[in-house]
Amino acid sequence: MHIQFNTDNSIKGSEAFRAPLEDTLNKSLTRFAERITRLEVHINDENSHKPGQDDKRCMLEARLEGMQPIAVTNNGATEEHALDGAIDKLKVALDTTIGRLRNY
Repeated sequence: MHIQFNTDNSIKGSEAFRAPLEDTLNKSLTRFAERITRLEVHINDENSHKPGQDDKRCMLEARLEGMQPIAVTNNGATEEHALDGAIDKLKVALDTTIGRLRNY
């Protein structure tokens, strides 16, 4: 599973920023790793110039081999909270999609 990070101008996507998030993604999505060819992570701050609650947005887009991409979005107070919520949503979406494949 290849993980690609995309951030906006207000969030510095340095290696120090990406490494713990990538570790969290790998641990959380281990059981889906064989099916996911690429995982795109889009993190941005919707109010970049001023503080606010739940203004960090994380969108995860999982590319499955031979299928349409699955995308989920979550907002949170920090990048980590936004990512954690998006991971939970992605797990549900992947369980549903892969479960449907098994039934046919």
